[in-house]
Amino acid sequence: MTVTVLDSRPIHARDRADASWWRHAVIYQIYPRSFADGDGNGIGDLPGARSRLPYLKALGVDAIWFSPFYRSPQADAGYDVADYRDVDSLFGTLADFEDLLSDANALGLKVIVDLVPNHTSDEHAWFQAALAAGPGSPERERYLFRDGKGAAGQTPPNNWKSVFGGPAWTRVIEPDGTPGQWYLHLFDVKQPDLNWEHPQVRAEFLDIIDFWLARGVAGFRVDVANALVKDQQLPDWDGFVDDDPRPTSDSPMWDKDGVHEIYRSWRALLNSYDNPERIMCAESWVNPPERGALYLREDEFHQAFNFDFLECAWRARDLRDVIAKSLHVNDAVDATTTWVLSNHDVVRHTSRLGLPVGPRRPNGIGADDPQPDARLGLRRAKAATLLMLGLPGSAYIYQGEELGLPDHTALPGEVRQDPTFMRTEGKEKGRDGCRIPLPWNATQPALGFSATGRTWLPQPPEYAALAADAQEDVAGSTLEFYRAAIGLRRDRALGLGSLAEVTSYGADVVAYVNGGAADTLVLVNLGADSVSLPDGAQVLLSSDALSPDGSVPTDTAVWARL
Repeated sequence: MTVTVLDSRPIHARDRADASWWRHAVIYQIYPRSFADGDGNGIGDLPGARSRLPYLKALGVDAIWFSPFYRSPQADAGYDVADYRDVDSLFGTLADFEDLLSDANALGLKVIVDLVPNHTSDEHAWFQAALAAGPGSPERERYLFRDGKGAAGQTPPNNWKSVFGGPAWTRVIEPDGTPGQWYLHLFDVKQPDLNWEHPQVRAEFLDIIDFWLARGVAGFRVDVANALVKDQQLPDWDGFVDDDPRPTSDSPMWDKDGVHEIYRSWRALLNSYDNPERIMCAESWVNPPERGALYLREDEFHQAFNFDFLECAWRARDLRDVIAKSLHVNDAVDATTTWVLSNHDVVRHTSRLGLPVGPRRPNGIGADDPQPDARLGLRRAKAATLLMLGLPGSAYIYQGEELGLPDHTALPGEVRQDPTFMRTEGKEKGRDGCRIPLPWNATQPALGFSATGRTWLPQPPEYAALAADAQEDVAGSTLEFYRAAIGLRRDRALGLGSLAEVTSYGADVVAYVNGGAADTLVLVNLGADSVSLPDGAQVLLSSDALSPDGSVPTDTAVWARL
């Protein structure tokens, strides 16, 4: 297809000139146990991460988000927190974190930490006190304990299911040795849900937030931000099915309006700090998009992950629709849109996009499952990344995607550690495949992740060719592609730009003009036939090689100067 004149329609206005850093930042997620191991025990840690900060500076990102490193029994890889004010010895010490923070700040990198407010570990002092105190005690009121149904209380209080599989209720043995009350855990049995109607819970988390802000963190990513408030009647719910079309707020446990009062109090605390401005980013899986925008009002969250974009099928129509809708609903509350393609909870987009288009993404991939097309997946993943980084707003990158890492899709069951795998008896493979330790050096033990050769999960053979040192300064490598894209995004102010959808191309092309520092054409061809760039367009970067005539082949994205 040849296009000489670009017809377009505006869908997003340029951001204000004094826009805060977070409105256009590129933020890199570190999953600590899999990033870099400093002590050789096979588990990543804070000293290991500190040693790799220059790599992140060279990548060009603005900030780092750390998944949890708090003291924890690690039943859910640290999302079961036993002490929110201390670093688990697995990852180092509080002094190690402060040293890392100092080095990051010296490099101009901001540091965001994870906050897990929906639940604690069952080894948290509060929960242990609740078990010891017994039914009706003030200690139990900080969690969601309830009597069971039936003459002997032998049936759970309701039919709620755990996100990880199985029932969401576990019965405890009371101090006198008899079966007693049940406690709610929307996730693992070792993650009891807190009662956010309790004033002590609210006060405790304000103090935890202040503890980390006082140490200089730039903000928080808030785990399952849509889950804190539950319908206090705890009614049965029949909505535990995939692709439930109802608004999430119709449920008794997700996206209740009461969460917003909590976040307004947190935002007021963050606003009392400045230089730099501190932020919150919501992990809020909600629908429809208008519900998601409520978390982004000016007195609540600064950012919320755009999971509709992450989940979007590799079809031009779907991508255009989700981008336009996202910008529309967020612009209505003067919020930035926060784009994301991968994280520690989903199949990496390099693998996900190598699967057939249309079916719902799997929750992990095993050796007995249909396997992704690795070459196709990487090609589409790079195109999707160039699209994402060409859109106005902020963007998150998950560790290793800059290397083109796929999921490990052949992990044996005996090494898997995700509670989802255990609680579904292997029906759901879970998230271990996207959490594999990173390859830093193609010829060293553990591919440079650990000096001893130990890794908490095994690395697949294909990671050797994708190691960071094998891609450094190699033209056409995924690492150099990411560095170039992030640098151009900054130079051309794409995160701040206006956006106009180009309507001159056919149905299989996604194209925009981003009016950042200068007009930039952002184009992705998802069709079978190559398409031509407009006359006079100068290619700045492409996700893959262009055709000999300069046209854009299938599953390829281009940024071009107009």
